[in-house]
Amino acid sequence: MRAVQVSRPDGPSAVTVEEVPEPTAEGPFGPQVLVETHAVGISFPDLLLSKGQYQLKPELPFTLGVDFAGVVRSAPEGSGLAEGDRVAAVLGHGGAADLVGLGPDSVFPLPDALSFEQGAAIPMNYLTAHFALSERGSLKEGETVLVHGAAGGVGTATLQVAKGYGARTIAVVSTDEKAEVARKAGADEVVRIEGFREAVKELTGGEGVDVVMDVVGGDLMTDSLRSLGTQGRLLVVGFTAGAIPEVKVNRLLLNNVDVRGVGWGAYAMVRPGYMRQQWNELLPMMESGVIDPPIGATYPLEQFGQALQDMEDRKTLGKSVVTLR
Repeated sequence: MRAVQVSRPDGPSAVTVEEVPEPTAEGPFGPQVLVETHAVGISFPDLLLSKGQYQLKPELPFTLGVDFAGVVRSAPEGSGLAEGDRVAAVLGHGGAADLVGLGPDSVFPLPDALSFEQGAAIPMNYLTAHFALSERGSLKEGETVLVHGAAGGVGTATLQVAKGYGARTIAVVSTDEKAEVARKAGADEVVRIEGFREAVKELTGGEGVDVVMDVVGGDLMTDSLRSLGTQGRLLVVGFTAGAIPEVKVNRLLLNNVDVRGVGWGAYAMVRPGYMRQQWNELLPMMESGVIDPPIGATYPLEQFGQALQDMEDRKTLGKSVVTLR
C-alpha cells in the first residue's frame, strides 16, 4: 500500500510516497481497527515531524498523518465499530496511508452529513478546541472569546466550538481573505491584528474578553493579556509565529487573569476513553451544523510534501486535506 514517509528529517521537500506492508488486525499493542483511508488532514505536528522538531520522535522511516477519515475494514469485537462504518480518527502519526491500523479509542463515528474531507479536518483541531475551551478555559454561555489565527484550522474550530457553547467570538486576522474565512466559520466580529487590542476594547465596551485562544505566540502576548477582562483566561495553544513569548507575572495580578497551557495530546492520549468522550460531546454540534469544517486546499497523496510547504509558508486557509480515494 502507499504511505507518506519521512526517511530523513529534512522538512517537506524530503517527504516521499513509498510502498509499505499493510497493517494487520492484530497490532503491536493488541487488536486494532483497520480503516481504509479516504482523506488525511494536514496538521502542524506533521510539519514539525517532517523536520524532527516535534516532541514525538518516531524511529525513521515513519509515516506521517495525524488526522484522517475513511471506512472501517474490520474492528475488534466489543469496540462499538463494524465493517463499513464511516469514521474519523486521530493518532500521533501514521494516518497518511491507504490502510491504517489503530486502537478503537482513537476512532470516532462520522455523521453522514459530513464528507470524508470534513471528517479529516475535525479530530485534532476540534478536540483541541474543545479541550481548550471546556477543560482549560472553563468557558460559560454568554462569555466572549478572542481567537488569534482565526482563519487557520484550530482557529476556525475554536470559533465553531465556542459558538456551540453559546459564546460570542471575536476573530483576529491579518488579511481580507482570512477575514472572509473567519466570517464563514461563524465569527461574530472580525478585527485586524494591527490594533486588535483597541478594537477589542471598543467591541466589549471597555470590559475586555473572557478568554483568549492563542495559537500564534510571538509578540501578541502582552496585548492579549491586556485584552482580558477581570478573571479572564489566556489559553496558550501553540507558537505558529515561531517565537515563544515571556510573561511578566505582575500583569496577572493587575486584573486577576490567568495564563493556561493547552496540551491536548499530552493530556488526552494517556487517558483511555477521553477522546471518545470529547467526540460524543461534539457530535450534537456536528449534527446541528454548528461544526462545519471549512476546507481550504485539497491535494493528491503525491503532493503531501507540497501541502506541508504551503502550511509553512502560511498560505493555508481553513484545513488543508489530502485525498486518497
